[in-house]
Amino acid sequence: MTISFKDRVAIVTGAGGGLGRAYALDLAARGAKVVVNDLGGARDGTGTSDAAAKVVEEVKAAGGEAMANGGNVTEYEQMVEMVAKAKEAWGGVHVLINNAGILRDKSFAKMEPADFDLVVKVHLLGSANCTKAVWETMREQNYGRILMTASSTGLYGNFGQANYGAAKLGLAGLTKTLYLEGAKNNIKVNTLAPVAGTRMTEDIFPPEAFAAFKPENVVPAAVYLVSEDAPTNMIIGAGAGAFHAAYVTMTQGAALPEGERTAEGVARIFDKITDRTGETVPQSGSEQAMTIMRLLQG
Repeated sequence: MTISFKDRVAIVTGAGGGLGRAYALDLAARGAKVVVNDLGGARDGTGTSDAAAKVVEEVKAAGGEAMANGGNVTEYEQMVEMVAKAKEAWGGVHVLINNAGILRDKSFAKMEPADFDLVVKVHLLGSANCTKAVWETMREQNYGRILMTASSTGLYGNFGQANYGAAKLGLAGLTKTLYLEGAKNNIKVNTLAPVAGTRMTEDIFPPEAFAAFKPENVVPAAVYLVSEDAPTNMIIGAGAGAFHAAYVTMTQGAALPEGERTAEGVARIFDKITDRTGETVPQSGSEQAMTIMRLLQG
């Protein structure tokens, strides 16, 4: 089986380098027409550059088709304009990979509110802006594949990245609602948690690990998750050629009878509440209420 993107139009944000560049090159090699979006800023989000144009040159040199876009994902109108230009040139938008991001790492005690705000704006609101800009087009054409970029920091935590972690787990939550809302229009939405050696992680990885975790080793998961036969509502981790799935689970739980619904009562049955035997993977938020009703009914 060969996964092709012939006659598909893809937008990749943050594609001026690192993971986004690798995604754009692979999609183009598989026949996609690619919008390479990148403001071209530094790792902390400051400044601009011609990074997107350089990747477009790479795509064209390899025989592919691409256009550069320097829009800021935090500006919704700029994302609407980006989508309009893609549709004008190529007739639609079938794939969106939300990859743009910045880092402003500090312990929460030392982090300024502005640094928290900007990181959430770029990662979470930026992804929402891009997704909203393509959503109606995907509904009208009855086809869409969207990928959110989460992180192990969002899923599991990491010291000094409260802003980043909050945004990244928010993206996993956004996926879980959009996959429901998009299902009837053949819009599939997934989440990727990549581990890669890029400028975002160059001062975190030791040199040998940085080389092993090259962005190209994440590409297979990203490209599969936006392919025609992709699953939906998945959280997939990828790095160094290894892949895994992550799930938000719910235990079977326990109920307290009337008269015992106190903090002390919860403490008494806490081991039963947290017992993971028979835990489930809910497919929508309504399953929490259903579980509670089941417990109350005995």
